[in-house]
Amino acid sequence: MTPPRARTWGRIGRTPVVRVRGRGSGRVSMAGMVCYKSGERSRLIYAVREYHGRKDEPKGFGWRDLRDLVARAHLQLGGPIVLVWDNVRLHLTAGMWEFTAANARWLTVVQLPTYAPELNPTEGIWSLVKRDIGNLAAADLGQITRAIKHRLKQIQYRPHLVDGCLVGTGLIRDG
Repeated sequence: MTPPRARTWGRIGRTPVVRVRGRGSGRVSMAGMVCYKSGERSRLIYAVREYHGRKDEPKGFGWRDLRDLVARAHLQLGGPIVLVWDNVRLHLTAGMWEFTAANARWLTVVQLPTYAPELNPTEGIWSLVKRDIGNLAAADLGQITRAIKHRLKQIQYRPHLVDGCLVGTGLIRDG
């Protein structure tokens, strides 16, 4: 619940201050895939999870959640997937490697270099989402989750934004 910070406007000489309630427990985690197929519109497939700070509640995504996201993408896209992954710890777990090996007929995994967020188009999506909620003073975690899901849904229906994130990596040229 610690609010993100972003730039805003204010009167000259007066720094704008937004007071928020809450003790800072809870977070919203996002996992997503940007999907490109020649001749078709670009897609964004994502999952969002809330963490309320409760005992035995997972803080974020586990490898099984990522496995399910990839499987869901395979069903939605209806074809083989070449998965380009950064080196997030969850991507490198034994369970994920077993999953990719078991589904090698439709799933190919390519690892990005060790630290290369500029090559990952999903980072552009997260940037768009965070920019939109930067000045949100949410009353509760649910409001943050709704704002994030709303923005992700907006991006889903604007494939030019998804395309722009790929072009921003420099891996392809626009046009």
